Amino acid sequence: MVGGPLLWFARDLAVLHEKRVVGRGGRVETDAVVLREIDCRRSELVLAIDDWVLRGVPQHRLGATLHTETIGAVIDRLAESSVRAHHALMTLDANDELLHSAWHHLAELADAYDDLVRDVLAGRRRLPEW
Repeated sequence: MVGGPLLWFARDLAVLHEKRVVGRGGRVETDAVVLREIDCRRSELVLAIDDWVLRGVPQHRLGATLHTETIGAVIDRLAESSVRAHHALMTLDANDELLHSAWHHLAELADAYDDLVRDVLAGRRRLPEW
């Protein structure tokens, strides 16, 4: 599998956020039942990511600071921010402050994710067991 499971999980989360947040095929989803199904699937993907991390990444429990979110939750937020930034790029003027803000937010989340992964692997930070 090219890119590994995290890449596939992140892509699936982005597709769900695209449907929920900006619409897919030109229509934003508003049906409450469909929105619950999307959120349920997102929760399943977050749990799948967290399970993959739990099984594959050693956790240093002694002396490591507890992070407030799981990796799955962070990747879910990254996927949503990515969808919002790409949507802004496609719909807003290049000088629009909302466009720049969306991309700045995505960059900050990406940097925080990189820092989190680095800290977990180095044993400085541990992840919650939810």
